[in-house]
Amino acid sequence: MRLAIAGAAGRMGRLIVKHAKNEGLAIAQAFDIVEVGKDAGEIAGIGRIGVQIENNIEKLDADVLVDFTNPEACLRNARTAAEKGVKLVIGTTGFNAEQRRLLEETCRKVPTVISPNFSIGVNAFFKIVEYAASLLQDYDVEIFEIHHKMKKDAPSGTAIKTAEIIRDVLAKKGKHLELKFCRDAKRGEEIGVFGIRGGDVVGEHTVLFFGEGERVEIVHRATSRDCFARGAIMAAKWIAEVNEPGIYSMLDVL
Repeated sequence: MRLAIAGAAGRMGRLIVKHAKNEGLAIAQAFDIVEVGKDAGEIAGIGRIGVQIENNIEKLDADVLVDFTNPEACLRNARTAAEKGVKLVIGTTGFNAEQRRLLEETCRKVPTVISPNFSIGVNAFFKIVEYAASLLQDYDVEIFEIHHKMKKDAPSGTAIKTAEIIRDVLAKKGKHLELKFCRDAKRGEEIGVFGIRGGDVVGEHTVLFFGEGERVEIVHRATSRDCFARGAIMAAKWIAEVNEPGIYSMLDVL
C-alpha cells in the first residue's frame, strides 16, 4: 500500500507519519500548506524519510489518502482522491451540514472510512453508550467534552456522534429528542452537547444518564494522541483491501 497523508505537518499528521513508518508502511506523499519542501519525517521527529511535504493535492498518486486537515481542505482533497480513484481515511471534523452532505456525496465514489475519532476505546465507548441508551430510555441525557484550547470546533465531532447515536436509539423507541449545542435553560425534550476548552487536554468525553435518585456516567479519556494515529493506520490498512465504493466507519474496521 502506498500511503499519502494530508495535513502531514499538523499534530495528527506528524503522528501518522511516525506510526506509518513504525509499521513499515510505504509513505508515498505528504501534503500540507506549511513546512512545504521539508522532509515529512524530520517534521515528525523521526529523521529523514525521503518524502518532501507538497502543497498541490492535484499531484496525488497513492493507494490511500489519510486526511486530518480542516473542512474546506478536506472537501478539496476528497474530490481529488475520488477523481483519481484513491481510497480515503478521513478524521477531519468541524463540517457544517452542507459540507457534510458534499463530503458524503463525494466519498461514496471510492472506499472511504470516515470517523470523528479513530481511537479503539472511543469506538467501544460508542457501542457501550448505544446499549446504555436502549436500557435507560426514560432517563435525561447530557453530554460534555473537554479538549485543549487550540481545538477549533466545539462541541467535538466525537461528542456530536455520541449524541446522534443516543438520539437514533431513542427515536426507534418513540422518544424524539433535539440536540442542543448552546442554551441558557433546558426547554423540552433535548440532549445537551457541550464543549469545554482549556490547557492541553487531549480529549475527554462524558455521557450522563440522569434518573430519579441515581446517575450513570460513561467516560472516555484520551491521554495521548497516539491512540488516534494507531487507529487511523489500522483503518488505512483495512480500507486498502476493500474494493466496494462507499462510506465505512471505524466500527466496520474493528
